[in-house]
Amino acid sequence: MTIDATQPYDDTNIFAKILRGEIPNKTVYEDEYALAFHDIAPQAPVHILVIPKGAYVSWDDFSARASEAEIAGFVRAVGHIAREQGLVEPGYRLLANVGDHGGQEVPHLHVHLFGGQPLGPMLAR
Repeated sequence: MTIDATQPYDDTNIFAKILRGEIPNKTVYEDEYALAFHDIAPQAPVHILVIPKGAYVSWDDFSARASEAEIAGFVRAVGHIAREQGLVEPGYRLLANVGDHGGQEVPHLHVHLFGGQPLGPMLAR
């Protein structure tokens, strides 16, 4: 699937369905701005997806259209989850893929929190 980070929001994407309760998930955190849950195909011992509750395609879309409260709430939620999961020390990786070239697979803004082991270099050298 090709993701254009500027495309209109598609409310049939899997994360929209999760937000509506149509698809179950293993929730680790939820507030008025964000939902966080375990990835179904984890790439590290800890692999949590954090999504805003608003209909945003990408980080670019979110940063341009979300309210200040939504942005602050989402960023604070990500930090809270990292602390709650014990990832701050010894460290973790935070990743947001944007668009086709960035490897975005679902057209709803999401960040990955990876941790629980040394993760190695970010990109193959």
